[in-house]
Parts: sequence; structure tokens; C-alpha cells
Amino acid sequence: MRWSVAVLSLAALGAAGTLDGGIAALVGWALYATAVDRAADRAGLRHFGWANRVTLLRGLLVALMIPGLLAPAQWPWLPLILGSIALALDGIDGPIARRTGMASAFGARFDMETDALTVLMLSLVVAAEGRVGPWVLLSGALRYLYVAAGWIWPRLARPVPPSFARKLVCVLQIAGLLAALLPILAPPWPSAIAAVSLALLIWSFGRDVIGLMRGKGMAESPAAPYLPDGGGV
Repeated sequence: MRWSVAVLSLAALGAAGTLDGGIAALVGWALYATAVDRAADRAGLRHFGWANRVTLLRGLLVALMIPGLLAPAQWPWLPLILGSIALALDGIDGPIARRTGMASAFGARFDMETDALTVLMLSLVVAAEGRVGPWVLLSGALRYLYVAAGWIWPRLARPVPPSFARKLVCVLQIAGLLAALLPILAPPWPSAIAAVSLALLIWSFGRDVIGLMRGKGMAESPAAPYLPDGGGV
């Protein structure tokens, strides 16, 4: 994996286009890649696998959105293009992992946290462009608020059962934020689309919270949601 980090770090600096944007993208990418590398070491991962490399590429695309966050007027299409590619790639890392026999709890968690990071970055960009009010940041914050709640209420830290609805809402959330970034979309449509996708996300998290508080988590096996048939999200 380490050679991938080095090559993609250089790509992050070169593709960002400007010195300030390139440095910011490179720093963001370095933090992300370092966290992934350490998590892989802690998990005792012997082979990183092509599925995880696809997910790693999605993380690079998120890092390359940073120039668009710093200068929205200069890069109006950049986050939209990069986010669309990341969303497309999100549909292939899971199948690759299952087809190659590399599905794992690490890969599923890696995929999920990269999804959360993508939503966070897109919500920041949407807010920075001023197309939607600051409330859109709640879309990016919900995952991290959920994790923080698990520190207070341990029952919420348990794995949740696999759910197609949860995966679908995640895709719709990212797609909704991308739609809100369309320069050709006039108000109030960006706010309306972002509001609907946020409502779906709140419903999804709320359903999981209620289920876990009622004792419906998968406490018998931390790896259970990440078996090949589960998809891991």
C-alpha cells in the first residue's frame, strides 16, 4: 500500500492546479492515507487488495475537492466532477472485494468511513458556495455525531444489521449533494434537494438508533455485517 500512497500523493499535488490548493489537497490526502495505513496495520491486513485500492482512490478524489472548497468561484465544477466519479467507484469496490474473496471487516469499515468523508466534504463545499444554508453541514456531521453518541451510550457502538435501505440512503445523500452543486440549478432547487436527502439520512440514522437502543444490534459478531452477502455498509 505504501507505494500507492507515494504515487497518489504526487498526483494530488499535481492535479489540484494551484500551489495553495495543491498543498491543501496534499495535506488532506496525507492525513487520510496515514490513517488508513495505520488502520490496516492494526487490523493485521496482509494483502490490501484491489477493492481497497479503489476505495483509496475515492479518498484521493475527496482530497482533490479541497481546492474547490477553498476557492468555490474558481473551481465551480471540480467537486461535482470528482464527487460523481467517487460515487461511481463506490458501486464497484464491494463487488470487487466479494469476487476476489477479499471481503473483510476492515474493507467494509474503510468503505463506510470513506462514504462519510465524501458526504462531509460535499456538504462543506455546498455550504461554501452559498447555494444552501449552513444547515446542510448536518449531512456531513451526522455520521460523526452518531459515533460520538456511541461513546456516551455503548449500545449505539454495536454493529448494525446489514440493510439495503441504509446503502440506498447513502447513495441518495451523495447524489443529492452533487445535484445541489450543479451550477445550472437555480434556487430553490438546491435547498429542496439537499433538504430531502438530509431528511432521508436522518430517518436512516434514526432507525438504526432506535433499533440499537431496543437491543437489535449484531452483538454476537463484530464482523457479522461485513460478510460477503452483507456488503458492509
